[in-house]
Amino acid sequence: MDKIRIGGYVSQSLIDFPGKITAVIFTQGCNFRCGFCHNPLLVLPELFQMPIPQEEILESINNAKSWLDAVTISGGEPTIQNGLPRFIREIKKTELLVKLDTNGSNPEMLKQLLDENLLDNIAVDIKTILKKEAYNNIIGIEKKGLIKNINLSLELIRNAGISYQLRTTVVPGHHTEEIISILKEQFGAENYVLQEYRPGATVDSFRNIE
Repeated sequence: MDKIRIGGYVSQSLIDFPGKITAVIFTQGCNFRCGFCHNPLLVLPELFQMPIPQEEILESINNAKSWLDAVTISGGEPTIQNGLPRFIREIKKTELLVKLDTNGSNPEMLKQLLDENLLDNIAVDIKTILKKEAYNNIIGIEKKGLIKNINLSLELIRNAGISYQLRTTVVPGHHTEEIISILKEQFGAENYVLQEYRPGATVDSFRNIE
């Protein structure tokens, strides 16, 4: 049975699912290498700790379901985990809501989750304007067909009939006023937000890059 790799767990959060009390699961592994990412322990394989057993997390959620509204699955990038649908099915048995944080790079997995009605809310990190060169520059890796995949994911989400949010972390030195203006024009205001960059331990700092 495919199991997801869990690198962190927060039993209660008031900020990760708008208006809900949620537990938060952080998966290990990501297909991006964004230098500004503040979760290097979940992104860089050489920093991975022993995964938390999936069964342990499910038991904790089940025991806490009476005072939780939801479970948020973040990362890393959750959609690269082959066992994600099976895992969310187990969470759904508790009748809690499920929110997914994703970079939108895996529309096939996203379609499966939406087709099975496994998601109640989605947040997508839009790294920058949807152009190949700009995206490759900020995610630190070149991925064939990435912009097409992100656009497919956005189309799926907009047509899914569930709550969603698109968000961009404003990175000093990259997100100029011009880029921010283009992003706002492209994604509008209703479901799109800008987030402030947080300095500190990042992927680049662990790779000795300023």
